[in-house]
Amino acid sequence: MLKILKFIQKNLVYVIPVSMVCGLIGGGYLFDAKPLKKLIIPITFVMVYPMMVTLNVKSIFQGKDTKLQIVTQFINFIIVPIIVFYTGKIFLGGEAEKYGLWAVGLFLIGVLPASGMTISWTGFAKGNKEAATKMLVFGLIIGAFAAPVYTKVFMGATVDVDMIHMFKQICIFVFVPLFAGIATQNYLVKKHGKKAWMEVYKPKFPPFSALGVMLIAFVAMSLKAKNIIANPTDIVTIIIPLVVFYSLSYVLLTMVGKLFFARGDAIAMVFGVVMRDLSIALAIAMTAFKEEGMTIALLISLAYVIQIQSAAWYVKLVPKIFGPPKKIEG
Repeated sequence: MLKILKFIQKNLVYVIPVSMVCGLIGGGYLFDAKPLKKLIIPITFVMVYPMMVTLNVKSIFQGKDTKLQIVTQFINFIIVPIIVFYTGKIFLGGEAEKYGLWAVGLFLIGVLPASGMTISWTGFAKGNKEAATKMLVFGLIIGAFAAPVYTKVFMGATVDVDMIHMFKQICIFVFVPLFAGIATQNYLVKKHGKKAWMEVYKPKFPPFSALGVMLIAFVAMSLKAKNIIANPTDIVTIIIPLVVFYSLSYVLLTMVGKLFFARGDAIAMVFGVVMRDLSIALAIAMTAFKEEGMTIALLISLAYVIQIQSAAWYVKLVPKIFGPPKKIEG
């Protein structure tokens, strides 16, 4: 079982598109997808909990990278929301209701930063994983409070935003798994020792998160399959603003990283901003916006493909952009 999950984890670049195609075929032609909506919360927990278990929360009190953390969260919560808001205005300004809802989906991506993949991709690129962990923790905490307010202020005219309900949903998807993960990690360390935790138990959790990503992509696509089949051009309409957003993000972050930070820190900042928490954004879309959430979720589901594919390509370009890693970094 664990071998299969590790295979999924290593091949997410391919697994997610395949899952979405299967969801499209299944929800479009083979079965009624509506009952799958009940699986959203448990699947989201499967995605988020393993990430939280492996977090080194103590690392947020270590190191002297205050400037890096402040700049990263400034970009996360000031620059990125502005970029996604106006990208939505420009590319998703159609009169039909679905355009406004897709713009909400794009905005949700922009105000829920830093997924567990931040640490993974920073590691692949030989960046500063300690800094990436801090970015993840800070991003989750700030985003939990900022996202409902931002969404109400920026998108309240497009969709009904119940800030209290949205905050409750975020608590379910962020803080419950976070505290459960910390408790699990502490228990295993106390019972088996730190060495056993690092070598035996910790590596077993991330593959389950990959399984959750695969399942949520399948469910999200299944739920919107009939609409997509009826309007196939919607996919192109959605992909364009996503490509624009991620392209702008990579260019901006690469420039800031090269100008102001050392190699390892710059790489951490790139992935600390670009790897948006699509899992939580998708769960919020499906649970906080009633029936409109299915339309919002379609854009977020497609963002998985763009985000993972772009990250894989960026890792290949890192040596050319930032140079080879130094032995003291990582």
